[in-house]
Amino acid sequence: MSLDLWTKVSRVEPSWVREYFFILYREMKDKQFTAEDAQRVFSKAGRSIDNVFKVLSPLQKAGLLRDAGRLPDGRALYRIVIHANTVKTPSKDEVLRLLKSAADIIRTAVSYESILLLLFYKVVSDKWEAFANAEIAKGYSRDEAYTLANTNYIKLYDEREEKLYTWSEISRREESIKEIERALIKIAEMNARSGVGTELSELKRVVDKVGLSVLASKDDLRPILLELVELFNKFDFSQVDYDVIGDAYQWILSYFAPQKAKEGETYTPREVVRLMVKLMDPEDFSIVVDPACGSAAMLIESYKYVKERLNNEEPSIILVGQDRNGDMVAIAKMNLLLHGIKTDARIRFGDSLINPEFLEDVKEETVYAIANPPWNQDGYGEEKLSKPELKKTYKYGYPPNNTADWAWIQLLLHVATKKAVVVIDQGALFRGGREREIRSKIVEEDLVEAVILLPEKLFYNVTAPGVVIVFNKEKPPDRRGKIVFINASNEYKPHPEIRRLNILGDDNIEKIVKTYREFVETPGFSRLVPLEEVRKNEYNLNVTLYVTPLTSQEEIDIMREYQKLLRVEEEKEQLLGKINEIMTELAKTLGGGSQ
Repeated sequence: MSLDLWTKVSRVEPSWVREYFFILYREMKDKQFTAEDAQRVFSKAGRSIDNVFKVLSPLQKAGLLRDAGRLPDGRALYRIVIHANTVKTPSKDEVLRLLKSAADIIRTAVSYESILLLLFYKVVSDKWEAFANAEIAKGYSRDEAYTLANTNYIKLYDEREEKLYTWSEISRREESIKEIERALIKIAEMNARSGVGTELSELKRVVDKVGLSVLASKDDLRPILLELVELFNKFDFSQVDYDVIGDAYQWILSYFAPQKAKEGETYTPREVVRLMVKLMDPEDFSIVVDPACGSAAMLIESYKYVKERLNNEEPSIILVGQDRNGDMVAIAKMNLLLHGIKTDARIRFGDSLINPEFLEDVKEETVYAIANPPWNQDGYGEEKLSKPELKKTYKYGYPPNNTADWAWIQLLLHVATKKAVVVIDQGALFRGGREREIRSKIVEEDLVEAVILLPEKLFYNVTAPGVVIVFNKEKPPDRRGKIVFINASNEYKPHPEIRRLNILGDDNIEKIVKTYREFVETPGFSRLVPLEEVRKNEYNLNVTLYVTPLTSQEEIDIMREYQKLLRVEEEKEQLLGKINEIMTELAKTLGGGSQ
């Protein structure tokens, strides 16, 4: 046994695990083995243990065991590390492989939120510890460094009880899964009022939903959770770029989106989010609001967009969101932290249509609004929206009770002082009744700047094409009295992973954005339509009424068709000549037979 391996073994806790390691080492050495194999080795040596992972987990954490693949039936294989390795900083590709492995481990047995929780907990713990250690290196005491880490990041140290709640402190305990759950609940409590950007009171909702301790009490699920923990133990995330971690977090949400769509959850594809933010074109020193924020993807993309325009300087924008799903509020706040968002970010929990609490956070004059609200949401008619305090919000009228599309649009217009961008069901463009009345008033105020028909099959929960509408309260003079209609129904590529879906490619996005920004007409793709024409069409904003792709029409090359016609006429003359010859010969033959 090498010296570095011996050193690793000597540090393993609890101490009784070391004895089990030596038993396993003597029997297995460099062989691959399963958890069941290890159990048999211990039984053969006269050792009894109710849960073999009480041995395997601390050995993995100590770097004495490594994953060696899987058997066809899904069981994990292990191998003893003869030359001890240290935990390393993962690359972008390794982070993605880690999450794919995690997704493979849980399959359908455990909810995807378990991966979100563990990734969040491991990342913030590693970064918190790196911050605290840097302060200790400057000469601060441990308590002072921990307090500074609490103040400048999030609270993972209970200053009153002098107790640490980081991943490395908690996950090494014997009942690590239950301890992780308790730690996350404690972290939620400690950060319930810790400041706008890191307020995590809703985190407990996700912890309760996942139910780690309940899952850990089940013999068939406990090994899955332990395997997840050990999977994350392989890497140190303290030096991993926030963009990499943020992308990883978004990958989890997108990977499980088809499954969650079946359960009624919505997810906006990232390329649609990028398109909408580019159309909105937010600026620094502004507020970006999303009243149906979900995982906060649109707010985060807006932050990244402004930061990129500032050559990666920290932007001075405020991000404001609200969602009626408490679990998503927690996920949004975790998402913001994992993306390293340092600007002012405020996410509220509540029904934005009837209780827009986020309006309290909108104090500046430069406000942009963006959203992918629930399409055709029912139950938001006049009875629910006609509260006196909401009169100014829904000043254009109340939508029918069976679809709140134009209620959401009015909410966006109420809060925005610059632009509002929404992706909505295509039916909102042409349905009659109350929706037509609301639509006509908004069109007459010249607020509609662009209507864009998207390709079909972009969204996980609907196959129908959505539409993006851009509203502009500060239309330039040359755009007043006109709307640009863009038919982007053919601007897509096949989804690289899901056969039944499409995606917007970068070139597709740029074509749409360029057309909108330049406000130009392109045959079969875009058209500038005066309000008078929209008025004559009863305020119907259906894109296909104004722009039809050339690919769906019969394209005629006049000269080519003329040449084809000449060839047909020539062939016709030749055929008639042959027929005349045949008929002449036939007449002669028949005539001769009668004489």
